[in-house]
Amino acid sequence: MAEGLLNSLYGDKFDVYSAGTHPSRVNPFAIKAMQEIGIDISHNTSKSLDTFKDMDIDYVVTVCDNAKESCPTFPRAKHNIHKAFRDPSQFRGKDEEILGGFIKVRNEIHNWIKSEFGND
Repeated sequence: MAEGLLNSLYGDKFDVYSAGTHPSRVNPFAIKAMQEIGIDISHNTSKSLDTFKDMDIDYVVTVCDNAKESCPTFPRAKHNIHKAFRDPSQFRGKDEEILGGFIKVRNEIHNWIKSEFGND
């Protein structure tokens, strides 16, 4: 969701890449939550961190929940920014409840991105 939001809001300023510690398919609830605000991430793919570890990167933004996993580091990055969000893939319940959790996290990420990068 963060990749989709960054591309939508600031794709003209940044080349945005997304990777995970455990790459998998894009969660269908994430796709639905993003479609709700007009962003299509259905064709996004989950990539391994190894894909990017040797790249020269200006900003590495980690959004993992420290309580659930250890966030990766990229020593060659010019700036490392971290903001923990709950991992919505861990939400349980009825579909509407799970989607509601994804929407809540999506909104938190959206607000944080706007405050962090909005003045660049």
